[in-house]
Amino acid sequence: MLNPQAKLASNIFKDHEMLPIRDGYGKGLLKLGETNDKVVVLCCDLSESTRSQWFQKKYPTRFIEMGIQEQNMSGVAAGLAQEGFIPFTSSYAVFSPGRAWDQIRVSICYNNVHVITAGGHTGVSVGPDGATHQALEDIAIMRVLPNMTVLVPCDAIEAEKATIAAAGLTGPVYIRFAREKTPVVTTLKSPFKVGRAEVFVKGTDVSLITSGPLVHHTLLAAKELLKRKIKAEVINLHTVKPLDTATLVRSVRKTKCVVSIEEHQVMAGVGGAIAEALAKHYPVPQEFVGMQNTFGESGAPEELLKKYHMTTADIVRAALKVYKRAH
Repeated sequence: MLNPQAKLASNIFKDHEMLPIRDGYGKGLLKLGETNDKVVVLCCDLSESTRSQWFQKKYPTRFIEMGIQEQNMSGVAAGLAQEGFIPFTSSYAVFSPGRAWDQIRVSICYNNVHVITAGGHTGVSVGPDGATHQALEDIAIMRVLPNMTVLVPCDAIEAEKATIAAAGLTGPVYIRFAREKTPVVTTLKSPFKVGRAEVFVKGTDVSLITSGPLVHHTLLAAKELLKRKIKAEVINLHTVKPLDTATLVRSVRKTKCVVSIEEHQVMAGVGGAIAEALAKHYPVPQEFVGMQNTFGESGAPEELLKKYHMTTADIVRAALKVYKRAH
C-alpha cells in the first residue's frame, strides 16, 4: 500500500516510534549550529518547551533569551537578519506568530528578511493547556503574508529536515510544531524538499491531503478504506506555501475528489489552500476535516481529536462521503 519511493518507516501500522515533533526542531538547530556560525536562536522564556534549550546549552553566545516579549523578539530578529545573521525565533504559536503578527508582517515580511519563526503548541493536541494555548489559526495568518514560506512537518524526523532546510532558504519562513509525542512515519531516507508535496500512498479513488501529526491518522484511514475496496491516495503537504499545485492537480485528475485533513481551522488553512488551487485549476468535490469554526478546550489529546472529529474514523467517513458525491 505504501509508496516505496517515500521510504516510510516499516512500523507505521504497528509498534511505531513516538516522538514530539518539536524534538526535530531542537535537533535541527544543533546541526545548524555546528555548520553555520550565522545561525542564532531567540526565545521568550520557553526554551525547554520549544527545545531551543538544546542550542542554548551548546552555543550560549548565539542564544538570546528575550523574556516574555514575542513582539520585540520579532523586531530584534529582523534587525539581526538585516546584519547577515540567520535568526530562529521560538515560542508557542499563539504568541508567535499570534501576538507578534504585526511585527512579523511589517519588520520581517515587508522587508523580506530571512527570519525563521518557529511556532510550537499547535492544534488541539496541546491538550490540557486549553483553548488559550491551542494555536488553530496560525497557518491561515502566516500563509496570507507576502514572501512567507509555511512548513508543517508531519513528525520529528521531517521537522529536523524542515529546520535545516529553512536556514538555506531566502525570505521569511514559518515552521509549525505539535507538542505531544506522535508517530514517526518518515525515515532519514524519506525525500524532503521545500515546495514539493510527497505522495505517501498511491491511489485512484479519493485524494487525502494532509499535514502535521494527522498524517499518521490519514495513513490509517487509507488502510481502512482499502478494506472497502476504495484506493485512497495520501499526500503529505508539508509545505503549505508555496503550494505544490501540480502534484495536487495530478492526484485529483485521477480521483475526482479530495479530503483535506488538518489540526487547524478548516477555513484558510491547508483545506483553504487546496480549495483555492483546485478552484482555479481543476474543481472537484471536497470535504474538510479539521476544526469547524470553534475553539478547543482542555482535555487529553485523543479525547479532543475525537470530540472535534479529526480521528481516523472521521477521515474515513469524510472520504466515503466525498467519494459518493464524486462517483
